[in-house]
Amino acid sequence: MLSLISNTASRLRRDENGATAVEYGIMVALIAVVIIVAVTLLGGNLKETFNSTACSVKGGTWTASTSTVAGSCSK
Repeated sequence: MLSLISNTASRLRRDENGATAVEYGIMVALIAVVIIVAVTLLGGNLKETFNSTACSVKGGTWTASTSTVAGSCSK
């Protein structure tokens, strides 16, 4: 049983395609982490911007939010 595992491990080490697939997998995972962090950090600002734009389209005036109160649209 141990020799089977050892033989399989040695074949995997020699297989260049497996290493390339792992490298691409790591790269995709890192890109996903960067996207998640960017969306998390910019999410509040984007929401505020879209709400402000929607208010302007309706003909209102947008009052920016404070740390405790959300922004508001007044006509």
